[in-house]
Amino acid sequence: MGAISLRQVEKTYGHGPKAVKVIHGVNAEIPDGEFIVIVGPSGCGKSTLLRMVAGLEEITGGEIDIGGRVVNKLEPAERDIAMVFQNYALYPHMSVYDNMAYGLKIQKVPKAEIEVRVQKAAKILELGALLDRTPRQLSGGQRQRVAMGRAIVRQPQVFLFDEPLSNLDAKLRAQTRLEIQKLHRELGVTSLFVTHDQVEAMTLGQRLIVMNGGRIEQIGTPEAVYGQPATTFVASFIGSPPMNLLTGSADGSRFTVGGQVLPLPSAAPRGGALTLGVRPEHASLHADGAWPLQVEMLEMLGAERLVYGRLGDAAFTLRIDGTLVPPRPGDTVRLHVPREHMHWYDGSTGRRVEG
Repeated sequence: MGAISLRQVEKTYGHGPKAVKVIHGVNAEIPDGEFIVIVGPSGCGKSTLLRMVAGLEEITGGEIDIGGRVVNKLEPAERDIAMVFQNYALYPHMSVYDNMAYGLKIQKVPKAEIEVRVQKAAKILELGALLDRTPRQLSGGQRQRVAMGRAIVRQPQVFLFDEPLSNLDAKLRAQTRLEIQKLHRELGVTSLFVTHDQVEAMTLGQRLIVMNGGRIEQIGTPEAVYGQPATTFVASFIGSPPMNLLTGSADGSRFTVGGQVLPLPSAAPRGGALTLGVRPEHASLHADGAWPLQVEMLEMLGAERLVYGRLGDAAFTLRIDGTLVPPRPGDTVRLHVPREHMHWYDGSTGRRVEG
């Protein structure tokens, strides 16, 4: 079984006063068969964590358990995992078939078994007509499918994906995301997928691990991470455009931000320094709205339109239907924000405050 357990996993480069700690006591439980996405900005430690699971990076502290056994001291080949990288790493002189079969040949798998595995993977990935071609005769998307096929034929306990779609254009990324979803439905193999792209994370992951600065900020379903961000970092990272975060001071049913007093539909969860979060789509234009927005700029995106403005000195983005008559730069419009769409965070720690 391919369940993964990360227990107080740490990574430090160097020794003594010059040591740099990049992974800080990560804990996560990934059940067998789950597709989980590790997402975060560049430098947050997500690829390092994946490489530690793969055995390509030595861990400094903690334990990594795959399929019920601690693998800290095991070589990558002994961990029963298969990895798909950002660059396809295909042998240019070999055919698609031979690229997919090469690892099995090294393991001395019988020829008949290799044929069965390669043909099955080719069918799943729709590569049957391309098996005789070399990598230079393939598109980027086809090369990435070959790389995935090479992983599939291994029949591992765990698939590890390290930003595999980064080299593809937008259309191919969308298409390949669908192929990866289909692949997971058919094979049901535990999968860890690393990306900095929140769209990939939201569309692929059954659960997300959101990382920042070598720490886990939140683990949850895409719906939970988007709907109830645990920290201001998650709120600002997940969502496009990101959640509006208004830093100010609460006093009962009033919130002062950027010199502007904003009436609240009910009292804030507590008084004092707080950050109020509102998604752009959860505020609406309303003649009787309590919040005055000074419009600065508009952006037409087809089916929707973004309105950029200010509440006092604080920036605020509003998403409206593209068919509505838009306000004009310089206008002051009124906003309505329902209580259930207000998110509160501690002004100093950035952690969620429940009201």
